[in-house]
Amino acid sequence: MENKIIYAALLFLAGWLWYFLIVRQFVFNFTTVMPMLKRFKSAEKTKEQLISVNANRFVWISVFVWFLISVGLAVLVVFLCRNHIYLWISFFVGGVIGVITFIGRYTPSTKRNFLDFCSSYYRFIFDDELRTAMYNGKISQMKTAFNRLEINKDLIIPEFKHEK
Repeated sequence: MENKIIYAALLFLAGWLWYFLIVRQFVFNFTTVMPMLKRFKSAEKTKEQLISVNANRFVWISVFVWFLISVGLAVLVVFLCRNHIYLWISFFVGGVIGVITFIGRYTPSTKRNFLDFCSSYYRFIFDDELRTAMYNGKISQMKTAFNRLEINKDLIIPEFKHEK
C-alpha cells in the first residue's frame, strides 16, 4: 500500500513537471508568440517588414516538436502504467494542477512572457537597434527604436499592470 502511494505521488510530480517543462512551451506558442507575431506584422511599415516571415515557420516547427514530445510522454506514461489506472490518473492530475497554477500567466501582457518572446524572436527582426534591445530585454530601448521607426510602440509593447 505504501508503495502505491509513493508511486502515485511520484507520478503526480512527474505530471506537474510534464506540464511545466513541456506542455507550457506548447501553450506559450499559442498564447504569447502568435499574438506577438500578429502585433509585429500589423505594425509593418508600408514597404518594409519589421519581422521576417521565417518567424512563422519557426513557431510552427516549435508547435509541432512540443506537441510530439508532449503526446509522446503522455502515451509513454499511459503505456507503462496500463495495469494501474491510479498511476496515470495521478500523472494527469499533476498536469491539471500545473495548468491551474499558471492559468493567469498565459498572455503576452505579462512582462516575463513578453521578455521570453523577445529573447526567442529577436533574431527575426530586421532593424539592428530593435534586435539588440530585444536581445538584451531593454524595454526602454525597444520603445526608442519603435519611435525612430515611426511605429506606435503601444501597439506592440503591452502595458505591464501588475508587475514591478
